[in-house]
Amino acid sequence: MQLTETHRPTLDRALEAIRSRAYWSPHPEHPKAYGETGAADGLAAYQALLGSRFELDQPGTDGWTGAEVSPYGPELGVEYPHPDLDVLLPAMRAGMAAWRDAGPETRALVCLEILSRISARTHEFAHAVMHTSGQAFMMALQAGGPHAQDRGMEAVAYAYEEQTRTPQGVDWSKPQGKRDPLELRKVFTAAPRGIALLIGCNTFPTWNGYPGLFASLATGNPVLVKPHPRAILPLAMTVRIAREVLGEAGFDPNLVALAAERPGEGIAKTLALRPEIKIIDYTGSTEFGDWLEEHARQAQVYTEKAGVNTVVIDSTDDYKGMLSNLAFSLSLYSGQMCTTPQNLLIPRDGITTDAGPKSYDEVVADLAASVSGLLGDDGRANALLGALVNPEVKSRLEAAAGLGEVALPSREVANPEFPDAAVRTPVIVKLDGAKPDDEAAFMSECFGPVSFAVAVDSTSDALDLLRRTVRDRGAMTVGAYTTSANTERAIEEVCLEESAQLSLNLTGGVYVNQTAAFSDFHGSGGNPAANAALCDGAFVSNRFRMVEIRRQA
Repeated sequence: MQLTETHRPTLDRALEAIRSRAYWSPHPEHPKAYGETGAADGLAAYQALLGSRFELDQPGTDGWTGAEVSPYGPELGVEYPHPDLDVLLPAMRAGMAAWRDAGPETRALVCLEILSRISARTHEFAHAVMHTSGQAFMMALQAGGPHAQDRGMEAVAYAYEEQTRTPQGVDWSKPQGKRDPLELRKVFTAAPRGIALLIGCNTFPTWNGYPGLFASLATGNPVLVKPHPRAILPLAMTVRIAREVLGEAGFDPNLVALAAERPGEGIAKTLALRPEIKIIDYTGSTEFGDWLEEHARQAQVYTEKAGVNTVVIDSTDDYKGMLSNLAFSLSLYSGQMCTTPQNLLIPRDGITTDAGPKSYDEVVADLAASVSGLLGDDGRANALLGALVNPEVKSRLEAAAGLGEVALPSREVANPEFPDAAVRTPVIVKLDGAKPDDEAAFMSECFGPVSFAVAVDSTSDALDLLRRTVRDRGAMTVGAYTTSANTERAIEEVCLEESAQLSLNLTGGVYVNQTAAFSDFHGSGGNPAANAALCDGAFVSNRFRMVEIRRQA
């Protein structure tokens, strides 16, 4: 394989991007960028997978499993190999030495070849992501395709950067005055920790899965992929491609393997405590993330859990733009993003705007009207909302209406193409920040299309509540709107002290719940929502240890 000629320029460009933080992506977002027949070919390839066995030729298969049902209605009917862990895990370790000895550059280039082949099948992946996550097709294509691939490449770049900080070898000489110098030959090797376990999530199987997968693989570790039982297909496709590339490059394909579980089996807990598992990447509920951090003591554990994302609304010089931006943020993928705002903190005496002073009630009513206008057409609503990913989200949405005064009721949207899809617009509920019962509601994450317009006594009180929310509950994102330089500095100080990523005065086409690979950090690792950031040096540097071998010269 001509890996250096093909992929070294891309690696160099990725390394430049993580240093400059400027916009860059080698993976096109536009559907037409994949050729005239790309869309049709991708759909046909996806459909060919349905109702079949997904062969991987990995050791230790003791049966077949899989019961995925699309949030849009159809059963996928795909069966995946179920692993005998006592056979599969030793087989995964067998190729570690050769993969380690290949060195950081070769590993990085192999990873880029895997990503290149995934990219070429972006349309196929889009359908797989759409029908396992409930994302609308365009979002599934972009977030599940190029944006996920960018995050994977970003992890490879950081992995290469961290492993090559130390030279591979050095001739060391210490002067001894009149005596001969002390001379040693020192060799430094990035030694992998062991098998990495990737525990996939339902909503963003590739976007959330690729950083950990490629960070571990690029640092020399085998990776066992344990998908969410409702979203196996996109990661199974990834595993198949990775195994093909590894084999063609002369490495053991078993460096990457799939662990699909039987219904109710709970294989993640079993795997997390296996002594062979030395690294764990997890995205999902706080409860299980906390369990992993407490009990998987033999492993380095990287978690992205739940948080309560907050927007402080103090004042704005673009009232219409603020409302439009927030309406889109609340609506995208039915609020089923770990970055979607939940709590909107608004002074009860109102705010100043370029359209004149607006009371709390007016701000909430105008935001509700903006969301209604955005989603008034069912076709546009379906393209933005996608489908509710599981019945639990629907239950939370329905229960939220009983928590307070409903400023914007949720409505059902018909999807003509998929009549069984559960499509719902967001609900906005008015709560009072001074009432303990209301606080109990808005201080818990209500994952899905649910937002709380929280009345507070002042912007100062909003900042106190923001600080407490991030400190106690965590936040993947914080947003704020203000025309006051002093208030802006005060908000920045809260976010710096509590390690929360802040977006200020967004009124255009960038939204608080979106981040760009190579430039934006997703999470910080500094508050309870996540113990790691996607992606920085800390995300990769503890996946290997630098081992030194020195010899007398």
